[in-house]
Amino acid sequence: MKLLISTDIEGIAGVFHAEQTRAGNGEYERARAWMTGEANAAVQGAFEAGATEVLVNDSHGGFRNLLPDQLDPRAQLVLGKPRYLGMMAGVEAGCDGVFMIGYHGRAQSRSVLAHTINSSAFARVWLNGQEYGEAGLYAALAGEFGVPVLMASGDDVFIDETRPLMPWVRYVQTKSAGGFGSGSTLAPAAARDAIRAAAALAVRERAAARAFRIDAPVHCRLQTQTPAHADLFCQWPALERLDGVTLAFPADSVQSAVRMLNCLSAMSFMLK
Repeated sequence: MKLLISTDIEGIAGVFHAEQTRAGNGEYERARAWMTGEANAAVQGAFEAGATEVLVNDSHGGFRNLLPDQLDPRAQLVLGKPRYLGMMAGVEAGCDGVFMIGYHGRAQSRSVLAHTINSSAFARVWLNGQEYGEAGLYAALAGEFGVPVLMASGDDVFIDETRPLMPWVRYVQTKSAGGFGSGSTLAPAAARDAIRAAAALAVRERAAARAFRIDAPVHCRLQTQTPAHADLFCQWPALERLDGVTLAFPADSVQSAVRMLNCLSAMSFMLK
């Protein structure tokens, strides 16, 4: 059995402030070590339950946060960008299931450090009229390859918004959100123990899981953080301006929609 572990940082135990998610300071260095520890816990649980191959996708920011020299040597690491499938790169390589480690709630929610893809550019994202965060978007991308999400970890708000989409998933609550930058957390060691146990159970229960799908073609609606972002994005002829901060575009698949969103995210850096 081949598994993909997609690992973000905002849902990792102990992480509550943006400085912990950005390179260049000591708090980030500690947070990336905790992130690597939670990824390792998922790897260990997967192998204990019978996995034969595990890919770990670094899915935060520049996609080069995990510490290769601290990763379980049985796993392979997916690093760097750009990549067509973003946070789900590797799912196309014949995977049988996905774990989402350290994920967070969608933008405008009360989840710790909540955002959707790009916190400075995107306020809300809808596919076919339903609002999604990163978990929903990338679960649906995996679903186009027929691959189910088996396990996910993050705060309570993330779990509450994701469980209705994928009730079969094994969830691990690493912390409780008090607000965007506050709350209570498990100790990193306790989070690792819980993730390891849940990962093993998720592999053993894989037969009950199913791929999460969004029907194609896809209509994407995007609310930007500022009118300037909408001005910039609508330079792309395929995008339709709906109002000052809302635009829309068609896509023939979830993969195409996610790739367009990631292109727009990259474009947004010219406004910084």
